[in-house]
Amino acid sequence: MAKKKVVVGMSGGVDSSVAAYLLKEQGYEVIGVTMRTWQEEENSLLEENGGCCGLDAVEDARRVAETLHIPHYVMNFRREFQEKVIDYFVDAYIGGRTPNPCIACNRFIKWEALLEKSLGLGADYIATGHYAQVVKLPNGRYALKAAASAAKDQTYALYNLTQHQLSHTLMPVGAYTKEEIRSIAEKIGLKTAHKPDSQEICFIPDQDYAGFIERQAGERVPPQGNFVTPEGEILGKHKGITHYTIGQRKGLNLALGHPVFVTEIRPKTNEVVIGVGEQVFADRLVAEELNFMAMEDLTEALQVVAKIRYNHKGSPCILRKVGEDRAECCFQEPVRAVTPGQAVVFYQDRIVLGGGCIVSGGAG
Repeated sequence: MAKKKVVVGMSGGVDSSVAAYLLKEQGYEVIGVTMRTWQEEENSLLEENGGCCGLDAVEDARRVAETLHIPHYVMNFRREFQEKVIDYFVDAYIGGRTPNPCIACNRFIKWEALLEKSLGLGADYIATGHYAQVVKLPNGRYALKAAASAAKDQTYALYNLTQHQLSHTLMPVGAYTKEEIRSIAEKIGLKTAHKPDSQEICFIPDQDYAGFIERQAGERVPPQGNFVTPEGEILGKHKGITHYTIGQRKGLNLALGHPVFVTEIRPKTNEVVIGVGEQVFADRLVAEELNFMAMEDLTEALQVVAKIRYNHKGSPCILRKVGEDRAECCFQEPVRAVTPGQAVVFYQDRIVLGGGCIVSGGAG
C-alpha cells in the first residue's frame, strides 16, 4: 500500500518543523511548503520578532527540510493574501470593526488556497503546526478538539474551517505541550528548537495598525471625529475611528477625572463612544457568518462555553439561532469588551461546535 502523502505548511518555526518530523515518523510521505504571502523579496524585518512569513523563515524551513530529508518548495499566495486578508483587515477597521486577520488567513490561505494546490499535486492531506486536534465525531462530522496544552490552544483561530478542509487536515503537535515540542526539536537537532514564537500580526511588524491602514486605504480612511457619551454629548476630538477598539483605555487623551473606555464605535456618524467601567460589559452578543463543525446546524438552544477573543478563557452562555445566519449568546455573567469584527467560538467539552463573527453586544 502506498504511503499517504501530506503537504506540511512550514513557517520556519519550531511547531511546523516538528509537525513535519512527527508525520515522517508516522510513515507519511512528507513534502514541506512555505507560503509567500505579503512580504517583498528584500523584506526580512519581521525576523527580528520571530515572524512566520519573512525571508529568514523560508531559509529556516529549507534547512529543516534538509535535516529531515524531505523536499521543500515555496508557493506564492501574495494575491490571495492581499484580497482575503489585508483588504478584509482594512475594510473592517474602516467600517468600525476590529478584525482578526489570522482567522481569515487560516481559512482562506493556509487551508483553502494551500489545500486546493496540494490536492492538485496528489497529496492526501495538508498539515500545520497548530496546537489543535482534528477529531471525527460519532455523528460522522469532523471537528476540532482543544489542544492538550490549554495555554497554547489555537482552536479559536480555526473555528471556520469546513468539513472538506478538516477531512484533509492533520495537526500532529496538538497532542503535545510546547515544552515537549521544543524538546523533540532539540533531540533531533533542529535549528528552530529555540526560535521565538511569532507575535502579533505578521504584515504589521511595527504594530502601527492605523498607519498601515492609512497607507493601504488612503482617502478612504475616516477623518477625525467626536468622542461622545452614549447619549451623544461631545467630549472631545478623536484621531479617526481606525485608531480605536472596544474596551480601549490608553491613548484617548481625555481628562475627565476618572477612568474611561471605548464602549462603541459608530462609523455612520464617525463617533467613538466613551463610557465608564461597567459600560464596557455586556451580557449578550449577536454573531453572523456562522460556521458549524460538530453539527450541521443549530436547531435548539444549547448551553455552551463561548470565547470572544483569542486570550479569553471562555464564559458559559445559552446559544440560540435568531435568524438563518444569526445566533445570539446570552451569558451567565457579563463579559468585558464584546467587540464587533472579532470571532465568537462555541465549545462543549473542549470540542469546537462552531463560531461566527460578532456584529453587536449589549445589555438586556
